[in-house]
Amino acid sequence: MNILGTIDRPLTHDPKKQAPMKPSTSEPAGSATPDFTSAGVTTGSRQNRTREMQLIPEALARAHMHERLHEAERERRAVRLVTARRMQRRAERASMRARRALAMAVMQ
Repeated sequence: MNILGTIDRPLTHDPKKQAPMKPSTSEPAGSATPDFTSAGVTTGSRQNRTREMQLIPEALARAHMHERLHEAERERRAVRLVTARRMQRRAERASMRARRALAMAVMQ
């Protein structure tokens, strides 16, 4: 897999050389606040506030929740595995008791 950079370790720190964020297909179109510019005086102060910059916290929250869901699913699988092993040991002990009882009945 050829990964050029991640959020934590971008390939470059120059924002002009970074690839723009792609809009998510699962999100409705136009869900972010629209870009706007008012008078020419405020244009310079708002030039870094792009749609991608506004969506970064949402993307991070979505990635965090995705990871939390996977972590919870792994935890549930681990609990089910422990329970299954416990039940298997219990069944093996019951089987051995039944064999012993059958052997004792045959010996008498």
